[in-house]
Amino acid sequence: MFLFRICRRPGMAAGVGAMALFVTTGLTGIAADVRAETTVATTRHFSIPAQPLKGALRQFLEQSGIQVVYESSTAQNMRSSAVSGDMTPGMALARLLQGTGLSFHFTASHSAVLSKASSSSIMLGPVRVAGAAGHENPRGPGVGYVAQTSMSGTKTDTPITEIPNSIYVVTKQQMLDQQVQNLAEALRYTPGIYAEGMGQQTNGAAAGFGSGSYKQRGFSSAQFIDGMISNSEVALDPSFIERIETINGPSSVMYGQSAPGGIINETLKRPTDTPLRNVSVGFGNWNRYQATFDVSDRITSSGNLKYRVAAIGVSQDTQTNYVRYHRVGISPSVDWRIDEKTDLTLIGNYVYTPEDGAYSSYLPAVGTLFPGRYGRISRHFFMGEPGWNNHKEVGSLFEYVFSHQFNSHLTFQQTFRYEQSKTNFSYVYYTDTLAADGATASRQGFAVPNTTRTASLDTRLMAHYNTGPVKHTAVAGVDFWDYHSNGQYYSSDAPDINVWAPQYGSFVPQFGYPGMGPANADSWSWFGRDRYDQVGVYFQDQIRYKGLTVTLGGRQDWYSQHSWSQSSEPYYGTSTTTSSPFSTQAFTWRAGATYEFGFGLAPYFSYATSFQPQTGTDAHGNVFKPTKGAQYEAGLKFKPHGFDALFTASAFHIDQTNVLTQDPDNPNFSVQSGQVTSKGFEVSAQANVTKDLRVIASYTYDDARYSRSNNTVVPYYYDPTSDSGGYHMRAGDKMSLQGKYINAVPRNMTSLFVNYSLPEGTIQGLEFNFGVRYVGSTYANTANSFKIPAFILFDTGLRYDFGKAVPVLKGLVGQVTISNLTNKYYITSCGTAQCYIGQSRRVYGNLSYRW
Repeated sequence: MFLFRICRRPGMAAGVGAMALFVTTGLTGIAADVRAETTVATTRHFSIPAQPLKGALRQFLEQSGIQVVYESSTAQNMRSSAVSGDMTPGMALARLLQGTGLSFHFTASHSAVLSKASSSSIMLGPVRVAGAAGHENPRGPGVGYVAQTSMSGTKTDTPITEIPNSIYVVTKQQMLDQQVQNLAEALRYTPGIYAEGMGQQTNGAAAGFGSGSYKQRGFSSAQFIDGMISNSEVALDPSFIERIETINGPSSVMYGQSAPGGIINETLKRPTDTPLRNVSVGFGNWNRYQATFDVSDRITSSGNLKYRVAAIGVSQDTQTNYVRYHRVGISPSVDWRIDEKTDLTLIGNYVYTPEDGAYSSYLPAVGTLFPGRYGRISRHFFMGEPGWNNHKEVGSLFEYVFSHQFNSHLTFQQTFRYEQSKTNFSYVYYTDTLAADGATASRQGFAVPNTTRTASLDTRLMAHYNTGPVKHTAVAGVDFWDYHSNGQYYSSDAPDINVWAPQYGSFVPQFGYPGMGPANADSWSWFGRDRYDQVGVYFQDQIRYKGLTVTLGGRQDWYSQHSWSQSSEPYYGTSTTTSSPFSTQAFTWRAGATYEFGFGLAPYFSYATSFQPQTGTDAHGNVFKPTKGAQYEAGLKFKPHGFDALFTASAFHIDQTNVLTQDPDNPNFSVQSGQVTSKGFEVSAQANVTKDLRVIASYTYDDARYSRSNNTVVPYYYDPTSDSGGYHMRAGDKMSLQGKYINAVPRNMTSLFVNYSLPEGTIQGLEFNFGVRYVGSTYANTANSFKIPAFILFDTGLRYDFGKAVPVLKGLVGQVTISNLTNKYYITSCGTAQCYIGQSRRVYGNLSYRW
């Protein structure tokens, strides 16, 4: 009798990365048993993409030396699962046969026989095979709270423990348990990222986010979709996202221009290998109503053509008066296995958001962060004008992902995406400090219509080859993106408002263009067109020898920008036109090493660089060079055998150089002698502790400062007393920026989230979750003249599977989630003397049905 050694996670959710393993007995001869057992015990590296089963078995023979015998009709029209990573041949073959209904047994040291599973076969539930690293779909949802592989770190299917830098995955299960409504909520428990201090109040809506929305290791992060930068001004809805990965640290070698703090990569939903049918209706405070559906299935009986359609419709008010959120969206996709070596996936996405729920106005620091004349300004207070403050968005994208495997050594991959967005924002917002009377706030009116479109293409060859005992996974590619923006900006003054007794209706638009009234004394307009182009050529080699993996990569980028703008002050009859063509280039590289011990511990070290273009010239007419980022990172990753968890600890030091700072000899110009430094460490744990318990936890320490600068800044101080007896902020004397902390970057953050299912025999089908988030104090402005206090927020939820108690209700699940359980009033970020209020208690319920 032959025995597979398996580590089973009882009750683990089915999905990508889980597998049903069929084991049969009846081997003939003790000698065959011994030879086969020896073969199965030998660990090898496998890289076999999902494809028709016949092709997968040929690649299995090439990579293992084991011949698999079967009748031709047995494997007809069947497809294999993907296999990647170091594992035994028996484990690899079991993974290939997942979901086919086939079993196998070894007949000799280098041969095996396939057969249809019989009633005597042993069928196990979803399991992770012990020692089988990296066998999950790197674009899939993960299992529970743990993902083992990533495409984002290297653009190859690589176990996270082999990647020499910090990568954190927000799995689909985590997003479902927390019922996230936007990207900010999905990132709340991710190390190294501050997602609360956004440049606008989202009010629980999926409002559009700019490049400065999140701070990642002290720097503004960039957002990518399926490995390519996204410049859309319309946010991707969480209903269309399969997983979210954050790469902390410089990522230019694989992705081109980006900040040294890292990037956020969102993966779109694709057709699933097994049928998926799910519908839901939701409800919550602020009059939220939501409906979704997500359906995936085969189009052809063989399964070579599959589809998926996800859609959402939502309507809600927000915590701010007169601000609402309405959205409908759909994301269809089709996967076509053209032949056993060729695959094509087509993805579309469209969202229409007549009101995006964003409130793009600060409130006075006095009355929010500091005591106001009459207490604290309500979270419901609206600084704008009813009927005028509108955020309308339309966004769409088309993407294809193509792959062709020439042989077991060489694969061609290409991804193309075209996306466009149209936004029309009109708003009245707070512009200055509160007046000395402690009540009067000045305002400004704006209208900002804008259109963007981006075309991106990433083409690469991936090669697997050996040089003696050393294994290589090499990638060589070229990517390109072209971005166009056509924007307008109209401004005029607006009447002051009393923040304690607001009176609306007196604002009359006077922007000086048709339909917006005549120009007034403070009207101003701007028209602009921008075009950005980037071409990058990159190379990477992952070199493996036993437990050691060395990753080397380099990239050359060429970047160009052409901006045209015209500004005018209609009232005064003045007009200015500018045109600024600009081009630059940059070389970035990285090197890193990890060593994985047999018990799952993997220490690593890496050095990586990044770049970001800058426009303009110095006093002598020289074009500014791109900023450069450089990071040293060292850490430990631990993937214990027999325990479904991933632990990460990392320390980092980032320097960003070529930062613009004031020219001491020509104060009206800049020089590139500035520097920003961020250093700290992160600790993270993601674990499916048992079938009933899932946990994520993290701690981040980040010391981010302006380490060199000639700039000066004006501090503001809270002044509760004045000649008029008011409450306001007063300006101080200029001070040097050098040595100051970067504002809106907490030095300390920690979080914990636990989901627990009551064991069988109690109340079957009932789950609870609880989370706590601590955000340390931050400096409110670059002068570091006042701080935003630390805050602690609590989240909780309950889920009930009705089918566990009443079989006829199988597939029906109810869920309620509460964020900011205590309804804490807190401040997320501030400007010179203005602040944003955090989200109040949000209650959201959902009833879903899956069949």
